[in-house]
Amino acid sequence: MDTASLTGKELAAAINADSKQRAAALTDAGAAPTLALVVANDDPASAWYVNSLRKAAERLGIACEKIDLGADATAARIRAELDARSADPATDAIMLQTPLPAGVSLDDVSSAIAASKDVDGVSPLSLGLLASGLDGFVPATSEAVVELLKHHSIALQGKLVTVVGRSNIVGKPLAQLLLAENATVTVAHSRTTDLAAVTTAADIVVAAAGRIGLVTGAHIREGAVVIDVGTNEAADGGIVGDVDAASVDGKAAALSPVPGGVGPVTTALLMRHVVVAAEKARA
Repeated sequence: MDTASLTGKELAAAINADSKQRAAALTDAGAAPTLALVVANDDPASAWYVNSLRKAAERLGIACEKIDLGADATAARIRAELDARSADPATDAIMLQTPLPAGVSLDDVSSAIAASKDVDGVSPLSLGLLASGLDGFVPATSEAVVELLKHHSIALQGKLVTVVGRSNIVGKPLAQLLLAENATVTVAHSRTTDLAAVTTAADIVVAAAGRIGLVTGAHIREGAVVIDVGTNEAADGGIVGDVDAASVDGKAAALSPVPGGVGPVTTALLMRHVVVAAEKARA
């Protein structure tokens, strides 16, 4: 079987073209959409990602300000900055970059981000709106998985989907989005007794646990679709996913590559969220 590559570059380009046009209209009307990137770490991978977001924003005509609070910032300091940015009319969107300082969890601080500016959908209110089927921003990575499947004309309605990973920023919100598409969803995780038994029953397997090579050819049935959300640093410094691509190739009907699959769509959707937040704020 030839395994199709579910690349995200074409979809990301289309989303970015739309965002650039809408950002230009906002700029012409008064001011560019503005994203505040709040950082409280000295993690090299985080710094690389923040830099890539700033470049993406620049290409699309979005103003992006990095607020570096330092790797020793307290939860109170982070919350104070998020509160201030939430109240600032000049800030359209807020993103809090992880990891956070030792002893500070996302749960400790994310509620300080106003839902109208929470473009990565991390606050309890944003997640509650998603679970209730109400309008709000959803985590961009979870949304990217669904949009990538639709772009490649892979049906979700009535399909059995297993999501491997239960984080609040990918696995859980992705399950909600898939349910909204009328898929039947199973969420597997580190305590799942027999992972292969769960994943081989699925039409679509989404690997989002953050573990290199977690999903192999033994974890999927012939002809399944596999989406790799993982972005792990390999020994050689490159980026690899959660799927052992070599063992899946020839058995899966389709596989999203890492890099070049979910990643570019995630960034494009995040930028679109910034534009949407600005449009709503100025309506």
